[in-house]
Amino acid sequence: MATFLYRLGRGAFRRRGLVALIWVALLFAAGFGAASAGAPTSGSFSMPGTEAQKAFDLLDEKFPGMSADGASARIVIKAPQGAKITDEANKAQVQKIVSGLQDGPGKAQVASVADPFQAQAVSRDGSTAYVSVKYTVSGMELKDDTREALTGAGADAKAAGLTVEIGGDALMAAPETGSGEVIGIAVAAVVLVITFGSLVAAGLPLLTALIGVGIGVSTVTALANVLDLGSTTSTLAMMIGLAVGIDYALFIVSRYRVELTEGHERDEAAGRAVGTAGSAVVFAGLTVVIALVGLAVVNIPMLTKMGLAAAGTVVIAVFVALTLVPSILGFAGRKVLPAGTKSKLFGKGRPAGAEPKANVGTRWARFVLRRPVAVLLLGVIGLGAIAVPAGKLEMGLPDDGAQPVSTTQRRAYDLLSEGFGPGFNGPLLVVVDGGRKLADETADRIKGLDGVAVVVPPTPNEAGDAAVITVIPKDRPSSAKTEALVRDIREGSGDDVLVTGATAMNIDFSQKMNDALLPYLALVVGLAFLLLMVVFRSILVPLKAALGFLLSVVAALGAVVAVFQWGWLGSVFGVEQTGPIMSMMPIFMVGVVFGLAMDYEVFLVTRMREAYVHGERPGQAVVTGFQYSARVVVAAAVIMIAVFAGFIGASEQMVKMIGFGLAVAVFFDAFVVRMAIVPAVLALLGHKAWWLPRWLDRLLPNVDVEGESLRRHLEAAGPAEGPDKDRELVNV
Repeated sequence: MATFLYRLGRGAFRRRGLVALIWVALLFAAGFGAASAGAPTSGSFSMPGTEAQKAFDLLDEKFPGMSADGASARIVIKAPQGAKITDEANKAQVQKIVSGLQDGPGKAQVASVADPFQAQAVSRDGSTAYVSVKYTVSGMELKDDTREALTGAGADAKAAGLTVEIGGDALMAAPETGSGEVIGIAVAAVVLVITFGSLVAAGLPLLTALIGVGIGVSTVTALANVLDLGSTTSTLAMMIGLAVGIDYALFIVSRYRVELTEGHERDEAAGRAVGTAGSAVVFAGLTVVIALVGLAVVNIPMLTKMGLAAAGTVVIAVFVALTLVPSILGFAGRKVLPAGTKSKLFGKGRPAGAEPKANVGTRWARFVLRRPVAVLLLGVIGLGAIAVPAGKLEMGLPDDGAQPVSTTQRRAYDLLSEGFGPGFNGPLLVVVDGGRKLADETADRIKGLDGVAVVVPPTPNEAGDAAVITVIPKDRPSSAKTEALVRDIREGSGDDVLVTGATAMNIDFSQKMNDALLPYLALVVGLAFLLLMVVFRSILVPLKAALGFLLSVVAALGAVVAVFQWGWLGSVFGVEQTGPIMSMMPIFMVGVVFGLAMDYEVFLVTRMREAYVHGERPGQAVVTGFQYSARVVVAAAVIMIAVFAGFIGASEQMVKMIGFGLAVAVFFDAFVVRMAIVPAVLALLGHKAWWLPRWLDRLLPNVDVEGESLRRHLEAAGPAEGPDKDRELVNV
């Protein structure tokens, strides 16, 4: 593989104009496709095999007019202190809100508007009422005039002294991107300049990463409606693509600069950089793809599509690093080197027998080699202590009660809780596949269960062979008592009585994610273990990589539980409401962090493996790996931490949690596991770290990541033929 990639990189460098033109053409083609396609929708959401999904399917069959996919909203109106919402003046304001939604702008997307005085949606004390609005499309598909009509519905009522707040998923807008990415790119630029000491070298990874992300995200956008991808798919593809795109280009450029300092001509240096660091890029990319494609194990179509789309963006990032990066290096000339080293190093190399100057990475590696046991124990015990809260992990999906108190959704949630009870924010929908008798018997049984506040009489369909019963729990939707109530209803019912609704859907989603976690972890870690065994020709090194990753992820989950579930340091990170951890957080962290962690593992340890294969002793190979790779691994980690940390300032609790969890996980994995535990373990193992049984060595394909066959090939071929024809022009 190294020889093939060497030729690919050298060819891309020499034919830089053609290669760059092809990538620019692909970018314009993808952009044109995205611009021509319609705006992405929210995408259909389903959970095959769950009771909530079966109930939704039954609703579609028995109640054709009741759309389970349409958005809904609740406009909560509260009278001033001492007044009643039923007073004539206040009642007139409520009626004005109802008529404005029924007949005003955006009425084409309105399915129904329930008058609270007819629908018995007035609190017992008469102070509060709510208007229920149902739409024909999802929240992300609402037109601007429809959304403006909703948000402005209570303007006159507010002016008259009433309190008006709006909740529901109809306020959900397409996720806004930009601020987090801009912060990440700005920090990345600063880190790259410090790392490389050259504006050109720093800008190159950013440029190529943005081109790759542009192609990937534009392609996802162009195919969104055709493949029902949903608007959130491009967000994940952008985040992952930006992360790995910068990383991969960073390592190619770094290795290219090293090859230049060794005295190689620029085209030869590009070929060697792609042949060695490029091999690590390929296998690092494969680990990320495995982690993302493995989301199919969860068997939730939306997650599967998101994983496949993000994996496609990673594949594009790999090809960009292998072809576009060396081609742009051809245009950059000597400017990729720091200003003070151009004339000294370009084309001359380090004097024979001279030792490279020790850097921070070298000194740190030597420190760890002197005290491996102490470093190992400190790292493992420290992460283990942080991981302790993960044992108390409670999973669920956040509702409007987790929103900041400054939002209208949270205020509407609180008003409903005060006026009607906390369970009113999460009604359960019981679908009965049977006649009136079965429906009445089911309703009577549910009334006798603990945790039930109200049971609305059954509503039959036109055919009379099915009915819907609305159940209001006593406790808030995300509470353990509400979850127990759902379980009690289901356990006492047969196959013809199904529980659904947003609350039940969230419970089933959390359970499905929890059940899929171990199979997903086993699949991803198992396949990556086999892949890393091929890369490192070792059993213990991949085992150490997998165990280190698990330690960092569990520690990150512990930190998430401590902050977002227990409230430790919550004010520091803007956590206004503690509660269960988002149910997809563990699998999401495993997928994303595993890919990035294996990136760092591959880039760092392949350099050690390369030095070991070329004759260095195990301890010296560790030092060599840190000397050449530690700085860029740290730079890549800092960039990723900055990208993820940029989302901690978001108002959405879910986005804040994802940003915090990923930033902490990358920090633990890069700086504790890869920078401390890995060299300590390798120092203790010595030669045994690279041991592989002979029979297994014969079975595994030799992909030559360390470039040994490439080295023999180049030595046998002698000086490279055909110098770069444009070198004099570029270097003038």
